[in-house]
Amino acid sequence: MSDVHHTSAGSPLEQDGRNVVLCECFARDGLQHEPDFLPTATKAALVQRFADIGFARVEATSYSNPKVVPQFADASDLLRALPRRAGVYYKATCANGRAVERAVADASAGFGANEISLLVSATETHSMKNLARSRSDQWANIRQMAAVADGRFRLVGTISMAFGCSFEGHVDPATVIEDVGRMRDCGVRHVTLGDTTGTATPVTTRALFRRMMAEYPDVVPIAHFHDTRGTGLANYVAALESGVRHFDCAFGGVGGHPAKVKYGGGHTGNVCTEDLVDLFENMGISTGIDMDRLLSTVEECEGALGRPLHGRVARSGLNPLRNAGAAAVAAPRSA
Repeated sequence: MSDVHHTSAGSPLEQDGRNVVLCECFARDGLQHEPDFLPTATKAALVQRFADIGFARVEATSYSNPKVVPQFADASDLLRALPRRAGVYYKATCANGRAVERAVADASAGFGANEISLLVSATETHSMKNLARSRSDQWANIRQMAAVADGRFRLVGTISMAFGCSFEGHVDPATVIEDVGRMRDCGVRHVTLGDTTGTATPVTTRALFRRMMAEYPDVVPIAHFHDTRGTGLANYVAALESGVRHFDCAFGGVGGHPAKVKYGGGHTGNVCTEDLVDLFENMGISTGIDMDRLLSTVEECEGALGRPLHGRVARSGLNPLRNAGAAAVAAPRSA
């Protein structure tokens, strides 16, 4: 898969001509919120389905401590069940050096993730709550993790609470930008800014991503927003207009914090995949996702969890004017 990043709207990021790259997070960020363990075979089938319908990046699992997040106690078994697929990155989240060692062991055995995510929080309180470490201790961990990875994986740095913290409130943008630089110094060239509890607005989204891209033009920005207050799609359009081309999402808008680690109120789920895909395609932005199989994939996710999920498009159907909308975007303006 081509890793070339373009900043102009409509420029292809991938060899297949898509304009944006979406990472499907149902199987990790989505399932961490679920109190009941989902069978490994079910998760593996869903992850393969996501790749089948066109996701070039799939967050497959986490090498978390199973005592903290039991949902991912089967991380290695799940990854062993996934066939390697050209052009697809399977991501595993890693919180510490031990997690990266597990990823390396799986890779040495001929299976596993080819992308790993290294986590840090922009605030001390959330760092202690989510990772049980201070920020300084977690940065020492990240340097160690990058060294242990030793070039085996594409590294993605994730900065949680980048737009505001449910514990500390305002987050200084300078702290976030400094963290981007620290990630870069560790050899990380893809950095995710996380709106962990949905406090971002289009104004703060534009400002922070534009500053990030201005100060670190060789780092690929990724938007990871939660739809806590119904602003997720608006913020993603703002990020798109700012030059961001990589976005995280989850079918049905599932996810949030781990089931045993509570923060944020109300619905804390991710931006809903089917709603985001439908919006982008109607804007003339090619996602590379098979639209004919999009809603049946939602049904599979709902079947796995045994309940209806949060997506609007799943209830109302795809926009019937999609082709007309794309044509209008592509049509030249009259003099």
